[in-house]
Amino acid sequence: MTETALNRKELFLRACRFEPVERVPVWIMRQAGRYLPEYQAVRAKHSFLEICKTPELAARVSLEPFRVLGVDAIIVFSDILIVAEAMGLPLDVPDSGPVLSNPVRDAPAVRRLRDFDPDRDTKFVGDAIETICREAGPEVPVIGFAAAPWTLACYMIEGRTRGDISQAKQMLAEQPEVMRELLERIARVTAAYLNSQIAAGASVVQLFDTWAGELSESEYDGFELPATQRLLAALDHKEVPKILFAKGSRRHLESLAKSGADVLSLDGDTDLSKARRVLGNRVGLQGNVAPAILLGTEAGVRQAAREAVEKTGGAGHILNLGHGILPHTPVSNAKAFVEAGQAVALPAGGSIARAD
Repeated sequence: MTETALNRKELFLRACRFEPVERVPVWIMRQAGRYLPEYQAVRAKHSFLEICKTPELAARVSLEPFRVLGVDAIIVFSDILIVAEAMGLPLDVPDSGPVLSNPVRDAPAVRRLRDFDPDRDTKFVGDAIETICREAGPEVPVIGFAAAPWTLACYMIEGRTRGDISQAKQMLAEQPEVMRELLERIARVTAAYLNSQIAAGASVVQLFDTWAGELSESEYDGFELPATQRLLAALDHKEVPKILFAKGSRRHLESLAKSGADVLSLDGDTDLSKARRVLGNRVGLQGNVAPAILLGTEAGVRQAAREAVEKTGGAGHILNLGHGILPHTPVSNAKAFVEAGQAVALPAGGSIARAD
């Protein structure tokens, strides 16, 4: 890793604010997961939800990528469906994938959902963050997260996270006011949930909008964008950077930039050079190496990391993947990705000439 005068937290926060840095910070979405033997050892003894809801276990697996890979940020180990469960939908996570009972399909179901107290009902998430902060120390940023409103709505309507979202799209078309009410309720409770994570010590928060690419421009602007804006505007600590990951980001670049996020995390189908040209320095960028590249050669991994940084010039850039790391990724390749990104030194001023 290239040595810098900044500690990891300073480096990460400066990159989020588009301030000069000596190198880009690097972390990996889903970095605390199945590709790590250390995680597999914990998972062999405990269920997924047990890990999520036991602060000591969640902190342990959250810290593993920091210790093994040397990433520049730690994201708390949890699940985006924790909010749906707290709103009243029973959650089960069998090997076949998460299942939410009592899917939300009409106005009465939306109105049966409950607001919840994150300091009571999801206290285990805040406790995990506090434990991570204590063990990692004040110089390492901890990332809190939640689902963006549309994505959580899709899962609450479908009752599962795998397969299509045809019922959610049907509800959007046939019951637009019900959908709008659902999105507003999700935005309100998610803001409180993220505020509790910030209070526990998260220095950055990220929203995951896995299904953004399924929305047309008018649907995104008419439904998801207002809900996301409302959510992000309701966060108490304005100094805490907000990252928005959207799959299908190239369809909505301009709208995403209006969300209130400080950083847009782009998927692998969105060209970083084009995104930087379109967005200028309005927002930082995160991403966006395709996860499958990490299944290849170490040389290819290192090249892809360097090229991603070159495409943005390095300024206002957090190097990451374009989606979550794949389960069969060699740990050596994950480490090579982190090391390669950290080794790209940026000159004074914090940017390099881009290879457009």
